[in-house]
Amino acid sequence: MTNKNREVHKTLCRMCDDHCGINVYMEDGKVVDIDGNNDHPWNNGRLCVKGRLGVDFVKQGDRILKPLKKTENGFVEISLEQALDEIAAKMQELKEKYGARSMSVWKGEAIGFAQQEELYRRFIHAYGSPNYFSNDSECFVGRWIGYSLVAGSWMSQPDFVNSKCIVLWGANPPHAHPNMTQDIMKAKENGCKIIAIDSRLSAIARQSDLFLQVKPGTDGAVAHGIMKLLIDNNMINEDFVKEYTVGYEKLAEYVKTFTPEFVEEQTGVAKELIIEAARLIGERAPAVVNYVGNGLEHHENGINNVRAVACIDGLIAAFDAKGGNYMPIGFGARGLCIYDEKPLTELNPIGRDKFPVLYDFREECHTMTAMDTILSEDPYPLKGMIIAGANPVLTNPNSEKVAKALSSLELLVSRELYMTETSELAHYIIPSASYLERSEIHCHGGKQLANLTKRIYTIDGVQDEYQFLHDIAHRLDFGDYFPWENETELNKWLLEPTGVTLEELEKHVDGYKYAPMTYNKYEEKAKNGQKPFNTPTGKIEFTSEYLKDLGYEELPEYFAPRYVAEPDEEFPIALITGARKVMFYHGRNRNFARTLTAIPKAEIEVHPVDAEKLGVVTGDMVKVTSKIGSIDIAVNVVSETEILPGVTQITHGWKEANVNEITHDDIFDPIDGFPLMKAVQIKVEKI
Repeated sequence: MTNKNREVHKTLCRMCDDHCGINVYMEDGKVVDIDGNNDHPWNNGRLCVKGRLGVDFVKQGDRILKPLKKTENGFVEISLEQALDEIAAKMQELKEKYGARSMSVWKGEAIGFAQQEELYRRFIHAYGSPNYFSNDSECFVGRWIGYSLVAGSWMSQPDFVNSKCIVLWGANPPHAHPNMTQDIMKAKENGCKIIAIDSRLSAIARQSDLFLQVKPGTDGAVAHGIMKLLIDNNMINEDFVKEYTVGYEKLAEYVKTFTPEFVEEQTGVAKELIIEAARLIGERAPAVVNYVGNGLEHHENGINNVRAVACIDGLIAAFDAKGGNYMPIGFGARGLCIYDEKPLTELNPIGRDKFPVLYDFREECHTMTAMDTILSEDPYPLKGMIIAGANPVLTNPNSEKVAKALSSLELLVSRELYMTETSELAHYIIPSASYLERSEIHCHGGKQLANLTKRIYTIDGVQDEYQFLHDIAHRLDFGDYFPWENETELNKWLLEPTGVTLEELEKHVDGYKYAPMTYNKYEEKAKNGQKPFNTPTGKIEFTSEYLKDLGYEELPEYFAPRYVAEPDEEFPIALITGARKVMFYHGRNRNFARTLTAIPKAEIEVHPVDAEKLGVVTGDMVKVTSKIGSIDIAVNVVSETEILPGVTQITHGWKEANVNEITHDDIFDPIDGFPLMKAVQIKVEKI
């Protein structure tokens, strides 16, 4: 029997970054159910398990609802006003003692994306520090920079539905972005061929027409091999290459050595599969999507591997083509960052000197360098940090060092919904609002829709992100940068340049279509005397003068990963970390009873051949050791097709058997500074 007091609210899911339309059902002021909104063009009613877990996310009994202050006897509840007063006073003390740059912020994903990120960027620069950190310096930004170096932007919303060939590089949409899979499967029904390139037989690989099971970190060799075959077989778009690219001659010369035989030797993929992949791509171009997942990011050669994939798009003119890698039109709302007004680069943002590309492209500091800076005070003291919805003790490499560094701060503030490994180290824990307790502007680039999420309810004393930063800023005399009374007034201000009012956006609960889908926009730009692409040359850059000037290779040169080029007898096995599980989002959702019923503990995936050598079966415990540390973990012997011999996989996010206790914070991609978290050299011993 339906409760007569049941209310239904339409908004967007924020359990990941897919922005699916949802119906939220409430009874007596409580969320009781969530399902998909059939009328939203992005997900058409489909909702994955993560989305349905939104009920658990907002109503769990262990949710933090009062500010907590650490004392000698543990955490005690204090009033919100006391917490804000004391945090502001400590920030002022740090500024006077060490300078403004001794303070920092760290944005995580549990409190949202985009608008929340820009609020924290605005806050820390208004305070006077350049030290903005986030989860992005080890996830997503590697792909973003790699594609941006070639094409000026990352194609995060490919035109899957109209594609004739979809190539998924280290990506597993059914587990990472389930709604994306819906469009991929629609394309397959219409005759599209799916090529999966991965080291594991992932969920999407099982549904692919062609599966290239590569050794971890060797994807770049596959990309160069495909380019050679496209060039040799006259399958490139010569007109596009001539008109809209630079560096083709150098690229064509470089890939000559990547014969199918050489690529097979490097990657372990049969040459026949390389040839077939190139044929499918060439014959179906330009309606080809090359989609790169974070499987390519956590390697020493990650950026150049991503650049190599992007170069394929350039050769076949897939950029902004129908069925290719679509380049969305922006909504035109205001931004919140104040980098033009207060860049603060003279204050030496942490990590900018080591990884200038990361800072040039993202104006983001390097989180791994931050840990060293805290512990060494070199090049200057970093003494304070506000961490919002992030759990770096669990998700950053070398977790032991992360915990040690954060524990040594003079001020650590954690804004969270639940107690986490990072929150336990904080001086103050401030309860954070869930996505159902905030109102924000969101855009679906692939559909070119704008949405306003709905604040469905509020919890007394639990602030949204804007209100928290507003109140601290006004206590510290830079409230002029946070003049809006609340997030509603902020949203009105953000919308002003678009010509769309807040009231109009509120009416379009299923999304406001702000622009039609248009392809090959670079042609019109060229006719109008504009730069066709957002690169220094205005063209697709197979070679990068920008990188060359910084001392890097101008071409996306491939080099074999360390475990292949420099095998270590003491650590003979390659470890992949981070394969997604559909109900988890990185470190989140493990405090829900129904998720732990499905996957109760961390496991290491082992090939049957390796299991036999080790003398282990599923359920046995092993010690896994790298040069960073060791963990004890249960074995899961997978089928012989799921993973390669000599390769193992551990999913991150578990407090017990935390794989980031053995991942590297001392080996990086030289361009973007991403840490080595895949292809980690390990040894495994039966306990």
